[in-house]
Amino acid sequence: MSGLRTPTAPAAPSGAAGSRRNGGGRPRRRISARLFPYLLLIPAVLAELLVHIIPMVTGVWVSLRELTQFFIRNWSQAPFAGLANYRVAVDFSAPVGNALLHSFLITAAVSALAVAGAWLLGTLAALSLSGPTFRGRGTLRSLFLVPYALPMFTAVMTWSFMLQHSTGMVNHVLVDDLHLFSKAPFWLVGGNSFWSLLIVMVWRTWPFAFLTLTAGLQSIPGDLYEAAAIDGAGPFQRFRAVTLPMLRPVNGVLVLVLFLWSFNDFTTPYVLFGATAPAQADLISLHIYNASFITWNFGLGSAMSVLMLVFLLVVTLIYLGLTRIGSSGREGGGRRA
Repeated sequence: MSGLRTPTAPAAPSGAAGSRRNGGGRPRRRISARLFPYLLLIPAVLAELLVHIIPMVTGVWVSLRELTQFFIRNWSQAPFAGLANYRVAVDFSAPVGNALLHSFLITAAVSALAVAGAWLLGTLAALSLSGPTFRGRGTLRSLFLVPYALPMFTAVMTWSFMLQHSTGMVNHVLVDDLHLFSKAPFWLVGGNSFWSLLIVMVWRTWPFAFLTLTAGLQSIPGDLYEAAAIDGAGPFQRFRAVTLPMLRPVNGVLVLVLFLWSFNDFTTPYVLFGATAPAQADLISLHIYNASFITWNFGLGSAMSVLMLVFLLVVTLIYLGLTRIGSSGREGGGRRA
């Protein structure tokens, strides 16, 4: 009996063995930590694919096809047209290209004036409400934001009713109450349609400029105005020397966003004038809609859309380049000073 040995329980893992097992889990945890941010990006990437990338690629594909009403039922089998739709769109000597060029010029003019008007009204309103506190300032701010809060379709439809020739409120006030015109003018037909469209676009977009510039004004330190006042600067000089330079980054983004909104605007002309707008208010978005859904030439309409997208990309890149160069120059000048 003395030669028998009592079996002993297996020894507990030593500290070195335990540390090896723990050490074996670290690479897996490191890999999981590296993959976790990419996993969080998957919903955003899928949404970007569904909302932007796939429709954009489909639009480019359609622009290279002869997709007309004869191939609607089997649109994927539409004949390959190459760049024929693009050649038709940019042939300015032909009716299609000439009409597209006319729409482009009208759109550029309306967009430039709408951006200028919205920025000017937004700046004046933001400056007027950024001074000393007075009673009713909160109410005025809320009223200023009403056009921005209203649904776009409802707001433009209201303007359409107001601008009617015989029953509209605008002609009733201008002709019957103020006697500014001997007879009621047409606001939705002829040359006045350009100004009607411009007024509605400015009315709809200036609250966004007001909201953005109000936020920008609140970020300007009051010490700068006090120093300028001590130096004898008047209100206009303080605005030119302090307000405008400090708002330059905000204005850069604001002007670009307003221009893109105005250039792409489809709801305003469509609700005001219907599918067939007067020649003086025939924006390029409405022109593309007519080419696609009125004449049933989706290939040509897609080619026009791609051309408009390229134009806006070029304008955006040039604008961002110019604003970046201006900022670099100012920063360099400031360091040298």
